[in-house]
Amino acid sequence: LLLLCYTEEAAVIVSGLKNTDVFVGESATFTCELSQPGVKNVQWWLDGSPLHNNFVTEISEQDGIIHTLTLNDVACHDSGTVTFRAGSLISSAKLLVKGISVRK
Repeated sequence: LLLLCYTEEAAVIVSGLKNTDVFVGESATFTCELSQPGVKNVQWWLDGSPLHNNFVTEISEQDGIIHTLTLNDVACHDSGTVTFRAGSLISSAKLLVKGISVRK
């Protein structure tokens, strides 16, 4: 019997968050890939405020490895730093929401 025991210390970030520019009203998606599942205390933040799953903020995970945050219908005030934290692992990226200039 082979027992595999994953520990948080062994997990690393394989692919971190990337800076993202979107226009007002669009969706912004951030993805972080971990080397293995089982990391506890996964949390997303925008400018220091914790984010929770709702109709504007979609938080999902695939196989416990790929963690995705989608911010829907973004506004200018959503610009800031998005942070993903899983245990002691942290990845951050900038979100820039650009206004649409109307030409007459």
